Amino acid sequence: MYKLKTKASFDSAHFLKDYDGKCSNIHGHRWTVEIKVGAETLESDTQNRGMVVDFSNLKKDLKEIADHFDHSLIMETGSLKRATEDALLAENLRIVKVDFRPTAENFAKYIYDEMAGRGYKVIEASVYETPNNVASYCE
Repeated sequence: MYKLKTKASFDSAHFLKDYDGKCSNIHGHRWTVEIKVGAETLESDTQNRGMVVDFSNLKKDLKEIADHFDHSLIMETGSLKRATEDALLAENLRIVKVDFRPTAENFAKYIYDEMAGRGYKVIEASVYETPNNVASYCE
């Protein structure tokens, strides 16, 4: 099997509601997301001949996903009181709501699904909260 891998990164804050520890407080990360795609055979058309996929398209698509979260507060829907959320929005703070607890594990599954939805044969998606802590998802 042929495999390609690329990375993108973004800076954002999050917190884990109902977590007993430091991560229950708003804190930030320089998140790095990595996608690995593959194929048994290489493309045979003129433009992409000899490739799994065009690296520039793979990088662009992953960057679009990462850029969606860049410089935002990522929060699980319903994790703040409405008044708190309204106060943050009144200060023009950028909030991105997700329907999952914003852990590295859940983000790995999210990235996997987003890239698969764009037509890639995803082997694995990984999300680094720090250079030493990574969560991955594969099927």
